[in-house]
Amino acid sequence: MPEILNTIFYFLIVIGILVFIHEFGHFIAARLTGMRAEVFALGMGFRIFGYNRVTGFSFGKLKEGTELGNHTDYRVCAFPIGGYVKVSGMIDESLDKDFIQEEPKPWEYRSKPVWKRMIVITAGVIMNIFLAYMIFYFFNIFKGRPLHEITSIGYVEKGTIAFESGFLPDDKILSINNTELKYWEDLSKLFIENLGEPLTFIIKRNGNDIVIKIPKEKLTNITDKDFGIVYDNNTVQIENVFQGKPAELAGLKNSDVVKSINGTPIVAQQQLVELIKSNANKNVEIKWIRNENVMSTNVIVSADSTIGIEITSRYEGPVKIQTFNAITAITVAGTDMYYYGVEMFFKSIVKIVKGDIPFKKAIGGPIKIAQVSAQSAERGFFTFIYFVALLSISLAVINILPFPALDGGHFIILIYEAIFRKPVPYKVQDILQKVGFIILLAFMLFVLYNDIIALK
Repeated sequence: MPEILNTIFYFLIVIGILVFIHEFGHFIAARLTGMRAEVFALGMGFRIFGYNRVTGFSFGKLKEGTELGNHTDYRVCAFPIGGYVKVSGMIDESLDKDFIQEEPKPWEYRSKPVWKRMIVITAGVIMNIFLAYMIFYFFNIFKGRPLHEITSIGYVEKGTIAFESGFLPDDKILSINNTELKYWEDLSKLFIENLGEPLTFIIKRNGNDIVIKIPKEKLTNITDKDFGIVYDNNTVQIENVFQGKPAELAGLKNSDVVKSINGTPIVAQQQLVELIKSNANKNVEIKWIRNENVMSTNVIVSADSTIGIEITSRYEGPVKIQTFNAITAITVAGTDMYYYGVEMFFKSIVKIVKGDIPFKKAIGGPIKIAQVSAQSAERGFFTFIYFVALLSISLAVINILPFPALDGGHFIILIYEAIFRKPVPYKVQDILQKVGFIILLAFMLFVLYNDIIALK
């Protein structure tokens, strides 16, 4: 239960940030161009509570006939997926079209010139792009890019693609699909770039070059972690020892580095977990390092295959930190935006259409986002905020697609009006909005179904 609550918590934070930034873009653009923003909502569905300058803070639905004038009702709604800004005189997510029967008011969306409406429609996407860019920019300045100067494998996890393909500890990866590896980070990048394609590895083993080929059917939606390999020069450190458990009774403490289990050198977290699990109710010998001293003892593994410790990995090999200043980070952040927001996104779409990547494995819904949100948060602030940036740029690209009910669909309608000097009839706009909304809802339910199936 705590794990589920933790996942939900980080999911709400991520969605809250992205929705707020996106809708704030629409909101501020509407206000600056002289339009009224009747509602600023986080979440969808009925109003739980909110605030406006006319009625103050209140719970539930506003009373019938409440006139807010130029003021906005800031509200939180029941379903925490999405949000919206209700701009006066616009057919949008609310599907409100009562205003059509009346003459256009000066403060309404429909009474403004096309260029102002284009600003309002694209402002949400622009804000998501801006958020992603700023995260990339400051990430590169403050964090830089740590590059692990190693391509040697320290451990191959059993039952994984790498294990089944014949990779072994001490193998050194020289290239993937004829692209040379210099850093471990190149591995993840090449997995992404070659998603849906067969991979040809050239590795160095015992002084000989060996070719390992893996068909594309085995390689959908993977990272180096999913692939099942861990880099060399890695140690496993104890982060927490639980009271009353075998590890504490044996004298293990926080910050101890586990050296071996029953004589097997420990080089990866998963390796340690597997060795402990395989020795339930058995006596195992553990060696560890504390303050440069090697210590050892015997520990009886509990019936639940644990000894009561939390662990983390620590890389002790060479690391090159690629640093950027306030000037050089400008272009680097722009490159990141293009790579993740345009190149990789559309490459993935093409591969999905071609069938190289199964659709159900390529598309993640709210459950998948929630899981990755929690996982990235566990790896630290920088990993979490980087994930927010990737999701923000993806949201921007999706929203600008020329599809009804999305910002891109509204933008196409405005382009039509600008070219032909007349607006698309309201009945047509209403139908497009409804059809688009139904298709998007069906798509969301399908993606949610895939998420649920993937949990099994």
